[in-house]
Amino acid sequence: MIEVITKLTLSQRLFEAGVLPYYLHQLDRVTGAAHFEVADAQARALHDALLARLPGYMVPRLVREVAGEASKTPL
Repeated sequence: MIEVITKLTLSQRLFEAGVLPYYLHQLDRVTGAAHFEVADAQARALHDALLARLPGYMVPRLVREVAGEASKTPL
């Protein structure tokens, strides 16, 4: 629940500053960053919670960059 409130507040503050949040990235797996990793299921739950509480234009797209793909992949 804390993550939802933090992301909710971030989206609201970005909007107040004139910035629309565009992407919520799932990180690439790289050495030394495992402590930042969030499971896809948890990321989807967080995204769903944001969708339930914010207008659509304030909800960033949940994506992952996949090597070799031309664009980000929605999750």
